[in-house]
Formats: sequence, structure tokens, C-alpha cells
Amino acid sequence: MRKTTACAVGIASALTGLAVGYPILAREKCLNWGATAAEVLRVMPGDDLRAAPDTISTRAVTVAASPEQIWPWLVQMGPGRGGAYTYDWIENLLGLDMHSADAILPQFQNLAADDVLPMGKSGPRMRVAILEPERALVLASEDGAWVWAFGLYPTAGGARLISRNRISLPSASLPTRLLYMLIMEPGSLLMERKMLLGIAERAARTSLDPHPAMVTKDPDEQSESQYSTAADGRTLDV
Repeated sequence: MRKTTACAVGIASALTGLAVGYPILAREKCLNWGATAAEVLRVMPGDDLRAAPDTISTRAVTVAASPEQIWPWLVQMGPGRGGAYTYDWIENLLGLDMHSADAILPQFQNLAADDVLPMGKSGPRMRVAILEPERALVLASEDGAWVWAFGLYPTAGGARLISRNRISLPSASLPTRLLYMLIMEPGSLLMERKMLLGIAERAARTSLDPHPAMVTKDPDEQSESQYSTAADGRTLDV
């Protein structure tokens, strides 16, 4: 009985310490990994789609490639498409069909505004809200609670790739919000850091090869689950 009580007290103390320490000591670095102060304050396409979110993260990486060379890796992202360039095994534990590509896939380069990308069978459906080639790609969940924007900003040696998430939890209770902050925010950094570095590595490799490898998936390998319906009624590979 004493051991059980001591264990419970220890867990409660650890959680209390985390709840107090994380917002003060680590949250800003977690939410703004890799981004400069100016980039955190920068107005990006899509900011107006979720004006007052509960959480904003702005994460960034320097890429030794031009926006033109980075863009193909961005537009082919998604379940059943080019993947997310992160930890596929974690994504697939959540029921996502993620297989990060190491080549530019021409069959997934025709992304257009209002196309819809389902994030797994039970996840949100993300609509392409803004698409400005080689500059900005903004996805917005159909319920309006999540806006995910990518921005490309040229530099002398390549480009800065910035990812911004604006997330609202309109009906969440206080305990749910606390758990989201303590678990989901660090978890999102783990995955998004890997994603940004994965894109940077692939795009840098592309910049060194004037004729990058392209792979076309065999149509016979595609199933009905790999298709989504765009807003205009056309079929979209996912």
C-alpha cells in the first residue's frame, strides 16, 4: 500500500513539475524550433484562415537548394503519396499510409487548390487552401481547426523552409488542453523536425543532380483507398 502511494505521489510530482517547467523553460523552443525571431513574427499565407488559434508553431530549416528544387518534394507529400519524410513507422501506427519517397514522383506533382488530402481513415481531411508554386502551400482542415502552412523564402545559398501550424481546440476541456500541450506539442516537434530535415536533405541532393531520379508507381499497385475526390469532382491520387 505504501509503495503504491509513494509511486502515485512520485508520478503526480513529476507531472506537476512538467506542467510547471515546460511552459516556462521549453515551450517556446519547442514551438519555434529552427526559426528566427523575425520568422516567428512574419506574416505568412494562411495566417488569416485561423485568426485566433490556441497554439501556433513556427519551425524552420535552411535548405541548400532553390525554392524550385524544394517545391516538388512539398507538393507530393501526403498519405499514399510521397509520405511525410519523417518516422514512417510512427505515422503508420496511427493508421496513416506513409511511405517517405526518396525520389520526385511525377504522378503526384499536379496538386491544385481545393484538392483534398485525407489524413488516414479517421484523421482530418486537409484541403489545399492556398497554392502558390515555389512560394507557399497551405492546407486547412475541413472543420477549420487546423491550418498548416509551408513557406519558401530564397536566401543567398538556397532557401528557408518554414512550417507553421495554427491549431484550435474549441471544445477541449482544461485537462485535455494541458495534455495536448505536454504531449502533443513535443511530439509534433519530434515529427516535424525530422520532416523538415528530410525535405532539406532530399532537396539538397536534387540540387546537385541536374536530372534527379523520378519514379512512377505502377497503376496496378494502386487501390481505391489511394484516391480522394477534389472539390471540383476530379479524382486525386493520394
